[in-house]
Amino acid sequence: MAVGLGPLPDFHPIEGIRIGVASAGIKKPGRKDTVVFELAEGCTTAATFTRNQFCAAPVTLARAHLSQQVPRYLVINTGNANAGTGKAGLEAATRTCSALAALGAVATETVLPFSTGVIGELLPVDKLEKALPAAVDDLRADGWADAASGIMTTDTLPKGATCRIEIDGHPVHFSGVSKGAGMIRPNMATMLAFVATDARIEKTLLQTLLGEVVESSFNRITVDGDTSTNDACVLTATGRSAAPAITADGPHLGVFREALRQLFVTLAQAIIRDGEGATKFVTVRVEQAATQKEALDVAYTVAQSPLVKTALYASDPNWGRILAAVGRAGVEDLVIEGISIYLGDVCIVRDGARAEDYTEELGQGVMDRAEIEIRIELGRGKVSETVWTSDFSHDYVTINAEYRT
Repeated sequence: MAVGLGPLPDFHPIEGIRIGVASAGIKKPGRKDTVVFELAEGCTTAATFTRNQFCAAPVTLARAHLSQQVPRYLVINTGNANAGTGKAGLEAATRTCSALAALGAVATETVLPFSTGVIGELLPVDKLEKALPAAVDDLRADGWADAASGIMTTDTLPKGATCRIEIDGHPVHFSGVSKGAGMIRPNMATMLAFVATDARIEKTLLQTLLGEVVESSFNRITVDGDTSTNDACVLTATGRSAAPAITADGPHLGVFREALRQLFVTLAQAIIRDGEGATKFVTVRVEQAATQKEALDVAYTVAQSPLVKTALYASDPNWGRILAAVGRAGVEDLVIEGISIYLGDVCIVRDGARAEDYTEELGQGVMDRAEIEIRIELGRGKVSETVWTSDFSHDYVTINAEYRT
């Protein structure tokens, strides 16, 4: 039921990255649920992780390993989140890293683990260990599409993006995959995302850029307002491009940052387009706010309102629900007479009341679309923010009610 989400692109291979997939049968026998990324020596890696205090064992271990060593492998499993599993979960994640490290003849600390799936169940590490040799044997440069499928959980379609830019006449490539469909309101990362570029860039700047592009992409999406225990986003630069290095004060930083941002926005929006049970892709844009915080408070209050989201599913131009959400967003001293609200290009609220020229037919015309923009002008300043969300359908409830059955 994905909204406007097409087939995967033809990924640019990233020299220095090889990917392999295998089946551990963690949740479903025969499903390709184990993915390994091999990062060549000399790669630079940055990452962001969930701020959920009940972070999963693999998040804890990946953070620790990243601070200790330069990563050489990433290992991802689906079907089990290994979250809420205490000391035993940490031991299972460590065993996974050690098993892959032995296969690659590297230190355990150079392996970063990632898991996604059901929370509260111990990772069946025996199954995962048995699958790792097949994943390593499968390592290849053109494994991006298989990785996109291999990291899926309730996703209905794999998600990926790729692009190529030129710097001083030399090509620089980017490729990435993401997964997520429910439990989506990221906080410093998305459900899972893995992106690589062949650019040359040092780690501190790479981490800074990752934080910037995550903030304007994965941190601007919401399906249901829930932040996962397992969110993680990894960005690797292999340094294999012949283009000049990207530096903080160099002339090429701007074009590199923009290419990276666009790729991250594509991956983030793909998660919304494939939100659990989604039938609508919705852009909520707040303009004329006094601060970024109040712009985001209003945007997220509207985007996460169950009443707004169910009206969107019904294609019902019940504009009063949007008005009510704006009013309860917590903006101090809000002057309702200064607010205008639009569905697409149709003004539904002006001067704090229903617009005089608004008709139900005009509103219905917008709500019947699969892609809708809700635009809110607060009349308080010059700050704008955009959040992307989906509707709530019967299928969302069914998927989450039956998730473990």
